[in-house]
Amino acid sequence: MDQSHSNASQSRSVDRKTIEKNRRIQMKALYSELNSLLPQTSRAPLTLPDQLDEAANYIKKLQVNVEKKRERKRKLVATGSSSMSSSGGVSVPRRLPKIEIQETGPLLLIFLVTSLEHKFMFHEIIGVLTEESGAEITYAGSSTVDDTAFHTLHCKVEDCDHEASSRISESLKKLVNNFN
Repeated sequence: MDQSHSNASQSRSVDRKTIEKNRRIQMKALYSELNSLLPQTSRAPLTLPDQLDEAANYIKKLQVNVEKKRERKRKLVATGSSSMSSSGGVSVPRRLPKIEIQETGPLLLIFLVTSLEHKFMFHEIIGVLTEESGAEITYAGSSTVDDTAFHTLHCKVEDCDHEASSRISESLKKLVNNFN
């Protein structure tokens, strides 16, 4: 009976050693994976406790960044809610086109700011000016920054009276407001 007890004791000891060996292998793999997720530094390899400290600091830094981004998102949603349109239950931000018209005698200076999705409006305004109003376009310019298009038009109104310029201004504003 002593021999069977001795064999059982050896068997348990081998099982414990195997379990401990497997646990150490698994922990080493987990440490390695954790270290691979950290930003690489050009310094010499760190000891295991230093790696754990660096991982903890990195996680704290990420948490702070996430909180800052959440706060920024909350502020953007709060300030942008007035310029949001809801379609099908989903909120989609819209940048509405804006037009400014300055009358200087027979010249009209037209400034149009649109999002890229309303960029076609520049063509629409040129059509209104040339076809419907008979105005002569003396300058047309356009530039794009990020997702915003800036358009500038200078046109000469053939009828030099204030009434013709006002009529053209109103029709252009009406065209832009139809998209708002």
